[in-house]
Amino acid sequence: MPELEPISTELNPDFSSPGATTPAWSAVGDVLAASEMFWLSTTRKDGRPHVTPLPAIWHDGSLHLCTGAKEQKAVNLATEPRCILSTGTNEMNSGLDVVVEGTAVRITDQAALHQLAKLWKSKLDWDFTVVEAGFDDGAGHTALVYAIAPAKVLAFGKGEPFSQTRYRFS
Repeated sequence: MPELEPISTELNPDFSSPGATTPAWSAVGDVLAASEMFWLSTTRKDGRPHVTPLPAIWHDGSLHLCTGAKEQKAVNLATEPRCILSTGTNEMNSGLDVVVEGTAVRITDQAALHQLAKLWKSKLDWDFTVVEAGFDDGAGHTALVYAIAPAKVLAFGKGEPFSQTRYRFS
């Protein structure tokens, strides 16, 4: 996996406890790699937000997701590919919540799709067959596959010390 390193890291003292430090980027990457469910936020053509939970895979410095071509999230990404994926815990005083801002890019490269299908199987036990447009779920439904490379990541450390850290990538 190519190493992904932020070009800048900044602790926000206004939203962090005294003495808080920035989490190592590797700890944030561990959360992204271990998480199965994320919340995807996209924008409809008329500007209204759309948020939905879905599984995603952290691989090669990007989050990967798949969706049917007619689902609202795919329709939204076709007109406005900038989006947000977030994950974390529902605990107030423990854990690390992570918000990834980036631009969704369709994956159509067959080698990449085969590798991602193997990751979906190993992590989520989902069986996908690679087809020209993306994944087939075995029931004849084609899912488009996207990669979202981070432009900015926010990490929220919960529990004393609380912290808010911004990582920039571009």
